[in-house]
Amino acid sequence: MTKKILIFSVAFRPFIGGAEIAVEEITKRLTARGFSFDLLTVNLDGRQKRQENINGVNIFRIGKGVFGKLFFPFSALFLALRLHKKNHYDSTWSIMANYAGFAALFFKIFYPTTPFILTLQEGDPITKIKRKVWFVYPLFKMIFRRADKVTAISNYLAKWGKEMGAKNVEVIPNGVDLNSFQLSASSFQVREEKRKELGLGKNDVVLATTGRLVKKNGVGDIIAALKFLPENVRLLIVGSGKLENVLKLQVISYKLQNRVQFVGFVPPEKLPEYLWASDIFVRPALSEGLGNSFLEAMAAGLPIIGTPVGGIPDFLKDGETGLFCEPNNPKSIAKKVKLLLADNSFRQKIIANAQKLVAKKYDWDLIAEKMRQIL
Repeated sequence: MTKKILIFSVAFRPFIGGAEIAVEEITKRLTARGFSFDLLTVNLDGRQKRQENINGVNIFRIGKGVFGKLFFPFSALFLALRLHKKNHYDSTWSIMANYAGFAALFFKIFYPTTPFILTLQEGDPITKIKRKVWFVYPLFKMIFRRADKVTAISNYLAKWGKEMGAKNVEVIPNGVDLNSFQLSASSFQVREEKRKELGLGKNDVVLATTGRLVKKNGVGDIIAALKFLPENVRLLIVGSGKLENVLKLQVISYKLQNRVQFVGFVPPEKLPEYLWASDIFVRPALSEGLGNSFLEAMAAGLPIIGTPVGGIPDFLKDGETGLFCEPNNPKSIAKKVKLLLADNSFRQKIIANAQKLVAKKYDWDLIAEKMRQIL
């Protein structure tokens, strides 16, 4: 018997982040196992199809841009009510406790017997989230309290969920597509080709960072760290965001134009090529729900450097599966890079441990099976 699930998600393809990748990977696997998904989202740039099917998921785009997000709790509710009369959903699933969470809460009020699953994927600092919702804070807490099940991608977010009043909380992390990211014989050829394309020399050591160019990801600290590292250490910045121009000016002011490359947005399917072309992954995050980018880098065979914040300590064990640096401290980043460069056996040990951990705990097949039991 087909299980029908209604998903509320503010963003979806082509606007892809960790949460959206999670939805894609889980639904792709569960659709093949007899699940049916309808997904309500915002037409963020107003240029996407209002309705289409992507990998077996029926996508309904509502509204446009900022106003589309603001009114999503209501526009999504009205559409959900109409769709439910036709499809009789077995459960609803909200991706994060944001506008999508409000829409799912309102639906729960209309249909209290339909199970409501909330997944916490938030990457911003909890204090920032609370400031944003201060004027509707009691209603915001109801999202957690009315959810029949709350899944969180890290222990950090699970703790927050419980503090907000959630009663049934389980940690189910995001994962990584091992087949796409793990090294193979062909990966080494791709590495050489990509490095040549990027103008990298054989003796160049490449630091990579991927994700949105926003304050919380600490990209400016990596740029500053180059001042304390040898000239052959270069930085590959993969991603786009509102701080891009500011970061480019920082590179110019430090006279690092020949050592830093801004790649821009890269589709998820092309990301492994850039990781394989690199040598060390760095993200000195100021906050992090979990950090898909770390898991992808670990699967791709890169040693990782991160900060002990948010959900990162769930997978980064200092000296075992990666190295911790201090937040807001470029010298600390440089010190950890030098440590990896100075001891290749230590570097290889970290890589091997990280790859074992990812295969054991963060394979999307394992994650999808856990979500199947909940949905």
